[in-house]
Amino acid sequence: MSDEAIVKRLKVIVKEHGGQLALAGAIGVDQGFISKVINKKQDVSYYLIRKLCFQLKYSPEWLILGTGEKKIDKPESAKLITEIQMMRTELDILHARMRAYEMELKELKESLLVAEQKAG
Repeated sequence: MSDEAIVKRLKVIVKEHGGQLALAGAIGVDQGFISKVINKKQDVSYYLIRKLCFQLKYSPEWLILGTGEKKIDKPESAKLITEIQMMRTELDILHARMRAYEMELKELKESLLVAEQKAG
Protein backbone atom coordinates (compact mmCIF):
# COMPACT_ATOMS: atom_id res chain seq x y z
CA MET A 1 0.00 0.00 0.00
CA SER A 2 1.41 3.37 -0.99
CA ASP A 3 0.70 6.36 1.21
CA GLU A 4 1.10 8.54 -1.87
CA ALA A 5 -1.72 6.70 -3.64
CA ILE A 6 -3.94 6.95 -0.56
CA VAL A 7 -3.21 10.68 -0.29
CA LYS A 8 -4.28 11.06 -3.92
CA ARG A 9 -7.62 9.43 -3.11
CA LEU A 10 -7.89 11.49 0.09
CA LYS A 11 -7.62 14.62 -2.06
CA VAL A 12 -10.57 13.33 -4.11
CA ILE A 13 -12.58 12.91 -0.90
CA VAL A 14 -11.61 16.40 0.30
CA LYS A 15 -12.82 17.86 -3.00
CA GLU A 16 -16.09 15.89 -2.85
CA HIS A 17 -16.79 17.24 0.64
CA GLY A 18 -16.04 20.87 -0.16
CA GLY A 19 -12.59 21.20 1.35
CA GLN A 20 -10.50 20.10 4.29
CA LEU A 21 -12.50 21.98 6.89
CA ALA A 22 -15.82 20.48 5.76
CA LEU A 23 -14.33 16.98 5.63
CA ALA A 24 -12.76 17.41 9.06
CA GLY A 25 -16.12 18.44 10.47
CA ALA A 26 -17.86 15.51 8.80
CA ILE A 27 -15.57 12.93 10.41
CA GLY A 28 -14.80 14.72 13.67
CA VAL A 29 -11.09 15.43 13.27
CA ASP A 30 -9.00 18.57 13.21
CA GLN A 31 -8.53 20.20 9.81
CA GLY A 32 -4.81 20.46 10.55
CA PHE A 33 -4.64 16.67 10.81
CA ILE A 34 -6.02 16.28 7.29
CA SER A 35 -3.71 19.03 6.01
CA LYS A 36 -0.65 17.30 7.48
CA VAL A 37 -1.59 13.99 5.85
CA ILE A 38 -2.22 15.62 2.47
CA ASN A 39 1.04 17.56 2.66
CA LYS A 40 2.89 14.40 3.71
CA LYS A 41 3.97 15.85 7.04
CA GLN A 42 2.17 12.98 8.76
CA ASP A 43 1.67 9.39 7.68
CA VAL A 44 -1.74 8.16 6.64
CA SER A 45 -3.19 6.64 9.79
CA TYR A 46 -5.61 3.79 10.10
CA TYR A 47 -7.57 6.06 12.41
CA LEU A 48 -8.24 8.35 9.42
CA ILE A 49 -8.99 5.45 7.09
CA ARG A 50 -11.42 4.00 9.62
CA LYS A 51 -13.21 7.35 10.01
CA LEU A 52 -13.56 7.79 6.24
CA CYS A 53 -14.84 4.26 5.78
CA PHE A 54 -17.19 3.99 8.76
CA GLN A 55 -18.60 7.50 8.81
CA LEU A 56 -18.62 8.42 5.13
CA LYS A 57 -19.01 4.89 3.69
CA TYR A 58 -15.93 4.96 1.48
CA SER A 59 -14.76 1.51 0.48
CA PRO A 60 -11.59 0.43 2.31
CA GLU A 61 -10.59 -1.43 -0.84
CA TRP A 62 -10.89 1.72 -2.94
CA LEU A 63 -9.26 3.97 -0.36
CA ILE A 64 -6.30 1.69 0.36
CA LEU A 65 -5.80 -0.21 -2.89
CA GLY A 66 -7.54 1.99 -5.45
CA THR A 67 -9.72 -0.87 -6.68
CA GLY A 68 -13.41 -1.60 -6.51
CA GLU A 69 -16.25 0.81 -5.91
CA LYS A 70 -15.53 4.12 -4.23
CA LYS A 71 -18.46 4.05 -1.81
CA ILE A 72 -20.18 1.12 -0.20
CA ASP A 73 -22.79 0.51 2.40
CA LYS A 74 -22.18 -3.10 3.25
CA PRO A 75 -21.62 -4.76 6.62
CA GLU A 76 -18.45 -6.47 5.28
CA SER A 77 -16.64 -3.12 5.29
CA ALA A 78 -16.54 -3.08 9.10
CA LYS A 79 -15.04 -6.57 9.09
CA LEU A 80 -12.45 -5.52 6.52
CA ILE A 81 -11.42 -2.48 8.57
CA THR A 82 -11.01 -4.66 11.67
CA GLU A 83 -8.83 -7.05 9.67
CA ILE A 84 -6.74 -4.14 8.40
CA GLN A 85 -6.26 -2.89 11.96
CA MET A 86 -5.17 -6.34 13.09
CA MET A 87 -2.70 -6.60 10.23
CA ARG A 88 -1.37 -3.14 11.02
CA THR A 89 -0.82 -4.17 14.63
CA GLU A 90 1.01 -7.29 13.47
CA LEU A 91 3.14 -5.16 11.15
CA ASP A 92 4.01 -2.80 14.01
CA ILE A 93 5.03 -5.78 16.14
CA LEU A 94 7.20 -7.15 13.34
CA HIS A 95 8.87 -3.75 12.88
CA ALA A 96 9.61 -3.58 16.61
CA ARG A 97 11.10 -7.08 16.55
CA MET A 98 13.19 -6.16 13.53
CA ARG A 99 14.58 -3.09 15.31
CA ALA A 100 15.40 -5.23 18.36
CA TYR A 101 17.20 -7.79 16.18
CA GLU A 102 19.12 -5.03 14.39
CA MET A 103 20.25 -3.61 17.74
CA GLU A 104 21.27 -7.07 18.95
CA LEU A 105 23.20 -7.70 15.73
CA LYS A 106 24.97 -4.36 16.07
CA GLU A 107 25.96 -5.20 19.66
CA LEU A 108 27.25 -8.62 18.59
CA LYS A 109 29.32 -7.06 15.78
CA GLU A 110 30.77 -4.51 18.18
CA SER A 111 31.66 -7.17 20.76
CA LEU A 112 33.23 -9.32 18.03
CA LEU A 113 35.28 -6.34 16.86
CA VAL A 114 36.48 -5.68 20.42
CA ALA A 115 37.36 -9.35 20.87
CA GLU A 116 39.30 -9.34 17.58
CA GLN A 117 41.19 -6.22 18.61
CA LYS A 118 42.15 -7.79 21.96
CA ALA A 119 43.26 -11.00 20.24
CA GLY A 120 45.16 -9.26 17.47
